[in-house]
Amino acid sequence: MGTRLAKLDNGHYDAIVLACAGLERLGLHPRIRSRLVAPAWLPAPGQAAIAIEARADRGAVLERLAVLDDAETRLSVSAERAMNLALGGSCTVPVGAWCTVAEHELHLRGMVGDAASGRLLLAEATGAHDQPEALGRQVAEALLAQGAQALLDG
Repeated sequence: MGTRLAKLDNGHYDAIVLACAGLERLGLHPRIRSRLVAPAWLPAPGQAAIAIEARADRGAVLERLAVLDDAETRLSVSAERAMNLALGGSCTVPVGAWCTVAEHELHLRGMVGDAASGRLLLAEATGAHDQPEALGRQVAEALLAQGAQALLDG
């Protein structure tokens, strides 16, 4: 991190994006000028969610793991991943998603970008708790209607 900060200080970069946790751990928190926080900035679909996989035929293991399951996170990630799947997104394409859970509904914001042109497509929708995948597909369809396929293929 020190090398990257030195390059910034020496004018090699106009700006730099670094993990706040790393800067704070090194006592460099005064260097933080801004935080990328949703919904103003959309992270990758499922970003920061932790998943544990277990074999379906291991009931005792699944039972023990159930206490770790967070229903809101599961709903959010399901919607975000469904959007990404419908877009055919990968780690090489700028796709962002942020799903929030309200008392009676889910709200999903989606984004597809193109680094070369700076073009950014945004879409959002609201859906039912019991249909997060449908919500994800709805937002993907809205992005595709705006021309997202060209950015995804580019």
